[in-house]
Amino acid sequence: MGLTSINLADVGLSADKDIDKFWQIFDERLDLVLESLLLRYEKLKNVKSDTAPVHFQYGAAARLPKGAPIRELLQGGYATISLGYIGVYECVMALIGKSNTTPEGEKLALEIVQHMKDKVLEWKKEYNLGFALYGTPSESLTGYFASRTRKRFGVIPGITDHEYLTNSYHVNVTEEIDPFKKLAYESQFQKISSGGCISYIEMANMNNNIDAILEMMEYMYETIQYAEFNTKSDYCYECGFDGEIQSKKDPETGDWYWECPNCGNRNKDKMTVIRRTCGYLGENYWNNARTAEIHDRYVHLDNHVCGCGSC
Repeated sequence: MGLTSINLADVGLSADKDIDKFWQIFDERLDLVLESLLLRYEKLKNVKSDTAPVHFQYGAAARLPKGAPIRELLQGGYATISLGYIGVYECVMALIGKSNTTPEGEKLALEIVQHMKDKVLEWKKEYNLGFALYGTPSESLTGYFASRTRKRFGVIPGITDHEYLTNSYHVNVTEEIDPFKKLAYESQFQKISSGGCISYIEMANMNNNIDAILEMMEYMYETIQYAEFNTKSDYCYECGFDGEIQSKKDPETGDWYWECPNCGNRNKDKMTVIRRTCGYLGENYWNNARTAEIHDRYVHLDNHVCGCGSC
């Protein structure tokens, strides 16, 4: 049935470093999310099966008779309706001035996400609907929330001084952290955010270090529910360059663009740029906020080969 996402950066800044006030404001915003989600259900419950016969009449989702409302499919947990969230990192920074990966920040971050999960379970029991907690991947919303938060609170270092907010529970993209620690940290939140979660490792071209990839895959398998590698797979049709095409920012307009490092080509029609924005691989191209986030990503796994024969 879709989702409504909460801007945790805004909630954190609204509390002005008062933790008690934060929990009060948080609950008020969560009440608004619930109101929004119930409105979604009210709008959908009387939709007829004829709207999408393949889904509702011919077995893709159900086999309802013609003219039947889809209400019964929306109840009892058969369909999900989700509370999404963005900006745990910025929220923690706003409240205590520390990253969500510090001991104090990690404790607070887990409390914040667990609080949302507890609310979801309450709603599920009260309304007999499949409420779920979803770590929003925020393809375009990350930029919209960032701009609205900056407009409301101004430019605050570490919180609103970039063009995007951090996805869900993730480690901030600029933080220099090794891939094992990143996955171990984020795996805690995936257990709570079971309605939707994803983690990633940003990596360089690893053609000369396949062993490192295999070791990382084994660690993912043993440690985390859902994780992926982010690779760079670009091609310039002007010169045949096969590698990483660079993202750059125009100092006059503030707009981001892509440039071939070999021939300087900037024509989007003459190149293919593929990046994983969060949950999916995409190509050509993204808005300014998402491009800025992609540009800022710290590379967790590089192609270093020390010569020892084992790394």
